[in-house]
Amino acid sequence: MGDFILNAILWTMAIYGVIELIKTILNIYLHTNLKSEGIYLIIAVKNQENKIEGFLRSILFRILYGKEENVKDIIIADLDSTDDTKEILEKLSKDYNCIKVTNWRECKDIIESVEH
Repeated sequence: MGDFILNAILWTMAIYGVIELIKTILNIYLHTNLKSEGIYLIIAVKNQENKIEGFLRSILFRILYGKEENVKDIIIADLDSTDDTKEILEKLSKDYNCIKVTNWRECKDIIESVEH
């Protein structure tokens, strides 16, 4: 009798876990405008004209040479930089399709759409 109760509890927990997994997958699929596969890297920057290009190129080097094959897009939120950071980011986004430059409000909308 004890084995039956233990097995019933384990099966109930397993079924509950599967249902929660399906709910999570459906929630992500239905409420996200991003591609469902892969990792999205979100970077917030402000006034980093001296460092941002080297930083992004080191990340791109890893992605392009297969070390980070799961990274699909790099979303960069510029936090109203007053130097040439935004121009450098725009130039890099023209050179690499995986870089998307946005402002903080659009980035926040992307994050909120993934959470729900």
